[in-house]
Amino acid sequence: MTEESRGRGARATGRRRKQQPGHRKALTVAAWGAAGVVLFGGSGLGYLYFKFNGNIRSVDIDAALGTDRPDNIDNGSMDILVLGSDSRSGDNSEYGADEGTARSDTAMVVHVYEGHKKASIVSIPRDTMVTRPACTTDDGKTDPGGRRVMFNESYTTGGPACAVKTVEKMSGTRMDHYIEVDFSGFKEIIDKLGGVDITTTRAIKDTKSRLDLTTGTHTLGGEQALALVRTRKSVGDGSDLGRIQLQQAFIKALIEQVGDVGVFSNPKKLFDLADTATKAVTADSSLDDVNSLMSFASGLKGISAANMNMITLPVRYDPADPNRVIVLDRESKQVWSALRLDQPIPASATKDSAGDRGETAGIVRSAE
Repeated sequence: MTEESRGRGARATGRRRKQQPGHRKALTVAAWGAAGVVLFGGSGLGYLYFKFNGNIRSVDIDAALGTDRPDNIDNGSMDILVLGSDSRSGDNSEYGADEGTARSDTAMVVHVYEGHKKASIVSIPRDTMVTRPACTTDDGKTDPGGRRVMFNESYTTGGPACAVKTVEKMSGTRMDHYIEVDFSGFKEIIDKLGGVDITTTRAIKDTKSRLDLTTGTHTLGGEQALALVRTRKSVGDGSDLGRIQLQQAFIKALIEQVGDVGVFSNPKKLFDLADTATKAVTADSSLDDVNSLMSFASGLKGISAANMNMITLPVRYDPADPNRVIVLDRESKQVWSALRLDQPIPASATKDSAGDRGETAGIVRSAE
């Protein structure tokens, strides 16, 4: 590993339907911060409990959506909507002009199976054309929604509640939890962890995301990690589908490595990670305190990268616009039905999908 590769830079409990942020992976490490919070609290440093509690931002999805939601199925599994927000305000302004709104740049439904030893993750392309339900906007008005609307506009229109409502309408599945991480929060978490080791099978240079990696092994700091998960123009066909494959590969590398970062043997590192993670995430209101986050994190610690099945929602390119994708109806129903029944996603669901094909899948892998 070279100095060059190191330095180049570039928003439950055991029950099922109630909103919860996925397992440790989908949270992209926020759960480790939560675990750290709990350990500190349990060590008698009570003032830290109040400090970290004050960091947590939350949104009351239940109050916003009321009864207009799928049934709460009690089968021991959990479903969590995890979003990466691309707001360009504040610290995120370096990634583009602030237009006063944010979009869900990354969206994953994390299904944690009964027993919390395995998980399936379904990435939803931001450019997917969907039928968006009516949502309440930030100023209290009602947006009627409509057909052929880009998926990521749900968040722009009505924030987390509208994003959750859209996913629940698409899937027929109630989200147990919601977690959101923005650009700057993601970077800081990766930096506090000491970076993530990955191997690239070919060079990646993307002027838009500012990623510049040679072929080989690299330790990605926060800035480079963010550049990697934002890269799309220079990989595959330049679409969001290729970027999703990079994101999935990075997440697997992160989960494989995160158990070895030494945070529990290094009190300062653990404090810094817990402080950063609780500031970086916005969660649903059932996870808005340290105890709830701790319970969540400890209940998911048994899920390893090897026990995570990651797919892209079955889609094809939109004949009306090659820059958009549309859902494969029959195959997507297979996906959502399997998860509602707490069963593995069948291979037939992704066989004809544009989302799980292409050369991008092999470009990034865990460092050996």
